[in-house]
Amino acid sequence: MNPEVPGQRSGSSRVRIVLVDDHAIVRHGLRSVLEREDDLEVVGEAASAAEAINVVGGADPDVVLLDLKLSTGDNTEGLELCGQLTRLHPDLGVLVLTTFLDGRLVVEAIHRGARGYVVKDVDTTELVRSLRAVARRESSFDSRSAAAMVESMNSPVSQPRLTERELKVLRQLAHGLSNRDIGAELFISETTVKFHVRNIMRKLTATSRAEAVYEASKLHLI
Repeated sequence: MNPEVPGQRSGSSRVRIVLVDDHAIVRHGLRSVLEREDDLEVVGEAASAAEAINVVGGADPDVVLLDLKLSTGDNTEGLELCGQLTRLHPDLGVLVLTTFLDGRLVVEAIHRGARGYVVKDVDTTELVRSLRAVARRESSFDSRSAAAMVESMNSPVSQPRLTERELKVLRQLAHGLSNRDIGAELFISETTVKFHVRNIMRKLTATSRAEAVYEASKLHLI
């Protein structure tokens, strides 16, 4: 059995892992692979963000192995969950395991508190190495994710072109107003507000209203 991993609970030499993926067959396969290692123990599974928060709260893992896509309609729901989990459990290590190789997503995952990012076709040895590194509170990225992150960080940032009306709607979003309240403030219909919000999210490549505000703040649009 491997020596105790720094960052784990006292008296335990096993890395306690929760698997978060919306496909049961993927979770089953990961469990089978990981539990062949003497120092790895899968202590819980979850298929959704809400389930993950409950499971992590009860299982008290060292690491969450997290897919970014947790529903058919949202490719990056896992980003928001990553932020929630790391806020609720500051000592928790999150390792993203996903099919999406996108430098922007790698950077955003780090901003949300992830310690590592690997793609799903990574070999077992690399995945196990990454889990152990994250449990030691180190960062871990497979070679392609690291390259994508560096390329994204070195690429010039293009400022999204928002219309004056979209900027006004965005400022109201930043104050937490509902579509109905925004419509009342700007004297436009709720349907028109929804149209502008969709365009804002598309232009800022955001998956939620909160993420749109966050991205806009980074670009100094609000």
